[in-house]
Amino acid sequence: MSEAPEHQSMVLLVDDQAMVGEAIRRSLQEHPDVDFHFCSDPAVAAVTAERIAPTVILQDLIMPGVDGLALVREYRSRPATRNTPVIVLSTREEPTVKRDAFAAGANDYLVKIPDPVELLARLRYHTQAYLHRQQRDDAYRALRQSQQKLLEANFELQRLMNADGLTELNNRRRFDEYASTEWRRAAREQTPFAVLIADVDEFKRFNDSHGHLAGDDALKKIAAAIRSCCTRPADLPARFGGEEFAVVLPGTGLEGGLHLAARIHEAVRALAIAHKFSSVQPHVTLSIGVAACTPCSDSNLLQLLQSADEALYSAKRAGRNRTDSRGLL
Repeated sequence: MSEAPEHQSMVLLVDDQAMVGEAIRRSLQEHPDVDFHFCSDPAVAAVTAERIAPTVILQDLIMPGVDGLALVREYRSRPATRNTPVIVLSTREEPTVKRDAFAAGANDYLVKIPDPVELLARLRYHTQAYLHRQQRDDAYRALRQSQQKLLEANFELQRLMNADGLTELNNRRRFDEYASTEWRRAAREQTPFAVLIADVDEFKRFNDSHGHLAGDDALKKIAAAIRSCCTRPADLPARFGGEEFAVVLPGTGLEGGLHLAARIHEAVRALAIAHKFSSVQPHVTLSIGVAACTPCSDSNLLQLLQSADEALYSAKRAGRNRTDSRGLL
């Protein structure tokens, strides 16, 4: 007896004739690498194939009440047997029958009862091809999963690189990158561009009186309030530094920037964070500076940020808890 090949063949024969089933079983019984199964009822052939998961299906074409080619098409319609090799068995060599069989999805064609040597060779060949395809598909799936995990990890790393650790808003690095990119876009397209800078009023007093943990909690809540007001996908809120926040507003003029500032004031006021020793209000407030322009050759982003900063300190000098603005020509 020859040594068994590496791959195990799981063979399902679908044929209504028990005599054919027995003949093929005997021709394969001396080969331990072949696990033979027989189904005499074509009505349950597809279900049986799903249950035993053959590496090759031997399919008779002529059976009572069932079109063998229709059964081949049914295998191909089911996910479990869509790629399972199918060898059709016919009583004669007929080119048109072969054509129809291959068109229906068959992989091979044999005249029954096939020679044992040829049958075994074809079963082993199709089994190896099928198992190699499964291994390849499994490898591709594993690769795609690894790539997806790597992509997700890279996204998370990028998010962490761009996020402020306390407030989870964008950090100053991300603010600078995004503002620079959108400024150049606005210059090319000649569209308005605005920035907003906000500062928590008398935050040192808040920390001194309420404690630094309360201060951190207040900054988190204020950050969330600012984020909730930035409803456009292009708007980018960020922690500018310390108790300062900023928002990049591409495609926004001065009026739009002032409208957002009013919404932020209202959102922070709604937080009602108590500030015992504030000289402004008994709750936490913000001062906001807004600056806007349409970029031109005589302006730059740094000038716009300086204008927003000047507007912020003008608001503080005027009593805090308010917004001031600047526009560049």
